[in-house]
Amino acid sequence: MAAAILMNMLAALVGAGRDEEGQTMAEYGLLLAGIAIVVMAVVLVLGPAIAATFQQVVDSL
Repeated sequence: MAAAILMNMLAALVGAGRDEEGQTMAEYGLLLAGIAIVVMAVVLVLGPAIAATFQQVVDSL
């Protein structure tokens, strides 16, 4: 579902005309900021679980 939303947003950005170049750049910036926020949230949520898994591997060695 999220992939479909991102694809629709990307398609809308690619379809923008040349006279809307500044607006398109702002939309790309917002899209990039949104993706960065999602990535940071995922790292914060999954980080401890991933660290624990790596620690288990190290302990078993």
